[in-house]
Amino acid sequence: MTRGDKTLCVIYAAVALVALVATWWHNVAFILSGQGESLLDFIRAAYANHAGASLTNDLLLLGVAVFVFMVVEARRLGIARIWLYLVISIGVAISVGLPLFLIVRQVALARTRGAEKGAQA
Repeated sequence: MTRGDKTLCVIYAAVALVALVATWWHNVAFILSGQGESLLDFIRAAYANHAGASLTNDLLLLGVAVFVFMVVEARRLGIARIWLYLVISIGVAISVGLPLFLIVRQVALARTRGAEKGAQA
């Protein structure tokens, strides 16, 4: 892996860590507030006003595009267990699952570049 590959992986890992804290801080606060006893309560709160609905719809549609990208890239690069990143994206946060996938993708891209250089030598 090049220095650039390693730098990208560190950035992706930092984003995933910050995203984990930033999203779950509020998820836990919502649950502990007594407002959210179920997933349905969470969804209702996400659509409580037009601003929230806009952000929720944007995030859901982004999620569809990201899932397609992740599955296509995983197949193209031979990345195993793509389902794990999809589950993390849904169950934890897409802002955690995508950067974790991007780390694995960057490693796969570096490995592919290394194999191509070896074949040319």
